[in-house]
Order: sequence, then structure tokens, then C-alpha cells
Amino acid sequence: MTCYPGLHAVILHRFNHLLWNSGLKWLARLFSHFSRWLTGIEIHPGATIGRRFFIDHGMGVVIGETAEIGDDCTLYHGVTLGGTSWNAGKRHPTLKNNVVVGAGAKVLGPITLSDGVRIGSNAVVTKNVDQDSTVVGVPGRVIHHHDDAQKKRDAIAQKLGFDAYGATRDAPDPVATAINKMLDHIHVMDEKMETMCGALKQFGAEIDVSNLPDLGSCNISSTAQSDGDEPEKIETN
Repeated sequence: MTCYPGLHAVILHRFNHLLWNSGLKWLARLFSHFSRWLTGIEIHPGATIGRRFFIDHGMGVVIGETAEIGDDCTLYHGVTLGGTSWNAGKRHPTLKNNVVVGAGAKVLGPITLSDGVRIGSNAVVTKNVDQDSTVVGVPGRVIHHHDDAQKKRDAIAQKLGFDAYGATRDAPDPVATAINKMLDHIHVMDEKMETMCGALKQFGAEIDVSNLPDLGSCNISSTAQSDGDEPEKIETN
């Protein structure tokens, strides 16, 4: 317990938050400043934090005054729960239960991350995120996982109690996924057009069959990593 700055920061924040709510705001800020110097983690004494909150590694974490964090949430080093304006009132994010924010991620503004959300490392999130979604990239893009294989992986990760920085190795690159879907659609439409032209020719129709450029084999590299070290390549023919 003597070598876990994340634990020290949370314990000190509980005390500082009590002072803040008791009206001793200057004293709360003073002690929070001492906590920041001791742990490298800056938590405003006005922030509301739920049970079993865990900060791993911790250095560089910043949690703003009006941030609200639910139960069983995890933040990794370099995370910012920040504001986007100086206006009075709610300025910082709300994290519901079981949220994991990966290393270096920035969650900005009075937005809500619903239950079970995962934020990938270095992502920048400025919009609300629905339940059980994963966000990656800059700006943050939402990926939904509904397949049985992913549910099994999530169950194993939850049983082990460890989520690798909020971004699994098999999380697909959303841009590569979108391009691959477009290519698949083009190939299917091309096959349907060939079938339709063949049927019309049988009825004696004259059709201009100018040769279209061959798409050939299109490889889209994904940032997702397979079991090996090489990036996964998705091929469409």
C-alpha cells in the first residue's frame, strides 16, 4: 500500500472532498495541491467519485471540479477528465459504472460515458457514448461489439480483473472497416450488374459493355493486431 500513488490520491481525495462539501474550500484546495505534489495525480476536491475507483500508474491524471465518476471505474496514466469552457455549472464529464479510460485519453466537456464504456489509449472524446461501446481514435469513433466471441472475451477480461488500457488487440480500425464494407458493396453490385446485363442480352437488348477498370485485389491494413505481431490485412477480390 505504500507504493501505489493511485490509491494514495483516492484516499486523500475522500478527505479533501469532505472538506469541500463542508465549506472549507480553501483548505480542501490546499490539501489537494499537496496530494498532487505527492502522487502526480490532480483531483479537484469538488469531483464526485464512486466506490472501488482505481487509478493505475497514475502520473498525469487530471480530474476536474464537476467530474462525476461511478462505481468500479478505472483510469490509466495521462487521462484527462477536463472541461471545454469557463462557464459556471457542469463543465466536466460524467462516467457511469464500469467505465475504463485508457492511457493518455482525453474526455472533455459535460458529456456522459454510459455503463461499460471503454475508451482506447490516446482517444479524444467530446460526445456522449452509449452503453457497452468502445471508443478509439482522434476524434473518438464509437465501435459496438455484439458478437458472441467478443462477449466471451469481455467475460474473461472481467473475470481476470484487467483491461489492457481500454483497447483490446482485436478492436477493429473503424476507418478500415468502413472502407472494407464499401469495397464489398462495390464488388457485389458489380456482380449483380454483370448478371443483369447477361440476362438482358439473352432478350436481344444491345448494351454498351465498355470494360470497367478492374478493382483487383484491394488490401486494407487495419490497426487491429492479430495473435502475431504483423498488422491484419483484409483482402477483397
